[in-house]
Amino acid sequence: MSIPDLFMLGAFVLGGAAALLVVTARNVVHAALYLVIALVAVAASFLWMGAEFLAWAQVLVYVGAVVVLILFGLMLTRAPIGPMAQHNENRKFAVAVSGGLFVLLVTVIVATFGDATVDVTPVRVADLGEVLYVQWAFPFMVLGFLLTVSLIGALVLARREEGEGPLPDDTDEGSDQGLEDAAQEPGPSDVTSAPGAGDAGQQIGAP
Repeated sequence: MSIPDLFMLGAFVLGGAAALLVVTARNVVHAALYLVIALVAVAASFLWMGAEFLAWAQVLVYVGAVVVLILFGLMLTRAPIGPMAQHNENRKFAVAVSGGLFVLLVTVIVATFGDATVDVTPVRVADLGEVLYVQWAFPFMVLGFLLTVSLIGALVLARREEGEGPLPDDTDEGSDQGLEDAAQEPGPSDVTSAPGAGDAGQQIGAP
């Protein structure tokens, strides 16, 4: 087995293990970090095959932007990020579907390409950059504008307005505290009469 084969096999094993950990991790932050490893393994495969632009685009766009956006969204929406119990009755069905899809894709790829070889011709990043940022400059600007608008929209949706009430965690604590205060308040029968009220009643009823 040659060095390229070993490199691709290592990237496959590393990326596959990280992908399995993404869907089995109980901590959302850990799943996002495992996703980084899987995406880096894909970028390494692109880099070894001579697709330098795709490799660095994978790192910059997916690793440097998408994963950071996921973590940023988790912090903005105050989603639970700790370990969570996975009580899902469809787990076996999901494993069967994903395994069958994997076998189907491998079979189709092997049957289609087989032992075919592809002559890889490296393309300079400067040539691709000239095409993207000269001929396709306007679509890139529109895409950046849409991403900016979506980020501002996420900030507006996640921001608490004044008078909206406490956070969900604080609501339970506040209700428990209110029940405790209500239990400690004296009832109508516990109220003592004002000083001298009994004497005044006796004086009125006296002959």
